[in-house]
Amino acid sequence: MGNYLKATAIDHVNMKVKSLEKSVKFYQDMFGFEVKVENNFPNKLKVPSKIIGNDSVILCLYEVPDMKPEGGITHFGFHVRNFEKIEEKCKELGVEILYGGAVTFDDSKSFYIVDVDGYVIELSEIFGGGL
Repeated sequence: MGNYLKATAIDHVNMKVKSLEKSVKFYQDMFGFEVKVENNFPNKLKVPSKIIGNDSVILCLYEVPDMKPEGGITHFGFHVRNFEKIEEKCKELGVEILYGGAVTFDDSKSFYIVDVDGYVIELSEIFGGGL
């Protein structure tokens, strides 16, 4: 094989959010994420920030009240071990499931939801869709 770096997983996702409080609450309630670090971004950013996640997923959030989610990212995805509980959890939290329910692919299914800032999140049954 070629002389390249072998990436094995997404390390983290950095996101602007309108409200740290609302975003942290969404990710805690939906996925059980914990606050790992508070206000630890480089001083030059000079914005309130938090790093949240679990042993497999890290989100770096920095508060920009007038942020807009438009741009090059169409969505980001999480593999969900307890996939069968997604609909129940969304109903409990009042989170809309896009596209009328699960989207079926050749080897996997996914649900698409939107967080409090407008970011679309794909919740997949099989890691990487079985690729």
